[in-house]
Amino acid sequence: MNASLIFSPLAEGAGAPPRQQQLLTRFKQAILDGQLPAGGKLPSSRSLCEELRVSRNTVLAVYEQLIAEGYAQADRQGTRVAALAHAQHSARASVARTGSGRQSRRVATMMPTRDAGDRSLPLTPGMPALNRFPIHAWLRAQERALKQAPPLVLGYGDPLGEPALREAIAQYLRVARGVRCEASQVVVTEGAQGALSLCVRLFANPGETAWMEDPGYGGVRAAFHAGDLKIVAMPVDAGGILIPERAWRTRPARLIHVTPSHQYPTGAVLSLARRLELIAQARQAGSWIIEDDYDSEFRHRGHPVPAMQGLLPEAPVLYVGTFSKTMFPALRIGFLVLPESAGEGAYPALAELLRGGHRLEQLALAEFIAGGQFSRHLGRMRRLYRERQQALREALDRHLAVEHEVQGGDSGLHLTVRLPLAYEDTVISAASRAAGMNVGALSSFSALRRQAANNGLVIGYGNTSEEQFAPLIRRLAGIVRANG
Repeated sequence: MNASLIFSPLAEGAGAPPRQQQLLTRFKQAILDGQLPAGGKLPSSRSLCEELRVSRNTVLAVYEQLIAEGYAQADRQGTRVAALAHAQHSARASVARTGSGRQSRRVATMMPTRDAGDRSLPLTPGMPALNRFPIHAWLRAQERALKQAPPLVLGYGDPLGEPALREAIAQYLRVARGVRCEASQVVVTEGAQGALSLCVRLFANPGETAWMEDPGYGGVRAAFHAGDLKIVAMPVDAGGILIPERAWRTRPARLIHVTPSHQYPTGAVLSLARRLELIAQARQAGSWIIEDDYDSEFRHRGHPVPAMQGLLPEAPVLYVGTFSKTMFPALRIGFLVLPESAGEGAYPALAELLRGGHRLEQLALAEFIAGGQFSRHLGRMRRLYRERQQALREALDRHLAVEHEVQGGDSGLHLTVRLPLAYEDTVISAASRAAGMNVGALSSFSALRRQAANNGLVIGYGNTSEEQFAPLIRRLAGIVRANG
């Protein structure tokens, strides 16, 4: 046995861990690394306490803990190192060997879709104006929910979500989005990503095909990959997702993800003709359409475009929404509206897959909606984002003196600026972060990566005040010119 390994002095002084903890860690690491071989006898407690100048009780406590955790065993002759299957190997080497090799194939095939950077930076796509959120009204809603909630609310709740919130969501969607639903069809989820994952788990089998928009939302690609689905990218033009007729015959999809009211990230609105055609084809093919209605409330021109789900009775549409844009991202509350025909068969599975949690937050949100605070907040934010979007357009027009095309100004929290291929969007995006902005690269949203159709910048205006746009876009324009 290596005496220096055991008898070397323990650390002392301010900030040093307790001696018992140091000694225990020393023995455990030496055993795992194979430096103390199986069957080897540990020093007597008396000799160890004399060498290390610790109390005998400290040494005895360490040996008892080693025995309790299976590192050592006691017999009549003393305390010996237990026989461990991998004790002859270094624990660190073992971790290095097994870390990546044992990951699932789906993890290896997931491509990074974005470099989020610092989301507190200006021009971050999809980030709302957090400093304009009515925090005091939200605190009052939380206080009322807490006061009115019985003690049982601290336990598990309904797996589908708090009934009060499901009713408030259903009422809001019927009025504001034209969604055909009752509270019984609403499932509260961990944000929109939770709803997307639930769609995959409930309605698709590994190996089946899923279609998504290209460019499109990276989160749905991750959800499809996690479900072992075969992903087919469908192009997007000014009229939204464009599905070739032959695709229905040669590569029919089980799931089809669309953002029809405000395509992400191009801003296109799916035309009525394509909506009706998509519903009809999906019915015939036995497909499910996932309608991701992520920021449709922020329509800057005319009236909001109604949800596709409400166009026809019993459309094969799984309607997904979130409060991350309308409230704040950290709330992590989204929802899934199931068709009546699908809900009854899915409820037993939902009861097993989900556990009712975040009950106080859900009750507070129900109170916030029912009390009118949610509608008032949306009204204020629509006006604010309309003004910020216009200010960003003016700054781009005035200061971005290179060939470009601005898209997506009718809704949402961002604009898309298409650029010629000579201006590499990923390089510009990285440089913008270094310069204190968080501009996205359009090509990062596309499976096709950099091509003439998907090279550009995704610029957020939700979290950026009007007076910031001119100096920020001047700085960004310099970055663009330097990388052209």
